[in-house]
Amino acid sequence: MAASTASFAESGADLELVGITKRFPGFTAIESLDLSIPAGSFFALLGPSGCGKTTTLRLVAGLEEPTAGQILIGGKDVTDTKPFQRPVNTVFQSYALFPHMTILENVAFGLRRRKLPDPVGKAHEALKLVELDHLASRRPAQLSGGQQQRVALARAIVNRPALLLLDEPLGALDLKLRRQMQLELKTIQTEVGLTFLHVTHDQEEAMTMADTVAVMNKGKIEQMGAPEQLYELPRTAFVANFLGQSNLFTGPVVSSTADAITVDVAGVPIVVPRTRAQRHAGEVAIGVRPEKLTLFTEAPAPAAGRNILGPGRVTDVSFSGVSTQYLIEVPGIGELVVFAQNMVFGPVATVGTEAWVSWNADHGFGLDDDPVDIPRSVLSPVGPGDSTESIAIQRRIALEEELEQA
Repeated sequence: MAASTASFAESGADLELVGITKRFPGFTAIESLDLSIPAGSFFALLGPSGCGKTTTLRLVAGLEEPTAGQILIGGKDVTDTKPFQRPVNTVFQSYALFPHMTILENVAFGLRRRKLPDPVGKAHEALKLVELDHLASRRPAQLSGGQQQRVALARAIVNRPALLLLDEPLGALDLKLRRQMQLELKTIQTEVGLTFLHVTHDQEEAMTMADTVAVMNKGKIEQMGAPEQLYELPRTAFVANFLGQSNLFTGPVVSSTADAITVDVAGVPIVVPRTRAQRHAGEVAIGVRPEKLTLFTEAPAPAAGRNILGPGRVTDVSFSGVSTQYLIEVPGIGELVVFAQNMVFGPVATVGTEAWVSWNADHGFGLDDDPVDIPRSVLSPVGPGDSTESIAIQRRIALEEELEQA
């Protein structure tokens, strides 16, 4: 096993899950999961609590046994292999450092237990990689949270595992430090060349660090691809709203060309490029990201290649630093969300202002979902008689139902 692990450690190993199912008494956490992660990549499993991402990581680490399926690391079946025999190391959200040992001793601990040569020298190299070698003689209690997290990372990579598992390792850090550590983790992964499998519910974290992101929902992968691809072209309503925010609409396709489809949204024709739409006929669900919308306080002139909705009324204005969020209620359409970059001092519209929105048709997308299957709470369109208050009530009921099912 040692020889095999050493060969993996030069550039990491690929991970393959084949038909993995995990059942617990009363529920199924993962159902027939197939996943392939190339060697040397930074892969993120992203999803809400209870979606099965942490269970997947624990199965790879050997901390849980699958009900069915195979786990292969570097082409070797490790499904029945004990955790300590797998070429895998895990960095948890809780750093799990030995408080009575120095930082250097913590990092060298695993090497000494395995009786590998020059444990102290290798520990110093790992600490230099995370820029903490100058604190090697300190104890964990003398370090900040971010420094402790880097020590935990150094302790994991010093063993040169074929696969490094990261279980929401940045969750306990403050926002600024978390963003700094995101960049450092990505840099370290590039330098050491190991395969990283990162589990998180933080969308920004996954998109910042990973080469490939898999969005999980109810034990299955909803969509997988490069971060930009998932964000710009979500295939389902779940991905569109979990990975950022989206304005979603439903309606029938009323015309179609070789380049685009036109959808009737409450009497307004909305154009979506054919290559960005999953469905091209019948009732469809389409969407556009809030930052793609431009807000107008006067009716914009119709232009080729642009969609227009309005007039509506601004119902809420929220300042968030780099941008301002506007909620616009459009009769017959519903509530739209607009993110506008703060180019001037103060908002460009206030509550009660009459407003229109417009966007480049190339920025829209069409979902693969059957509109009937999409929860009404995530759709923008509402009936003409629905008010903002009734929408809030509907969303609260939907949330309560979701919590009861969980």
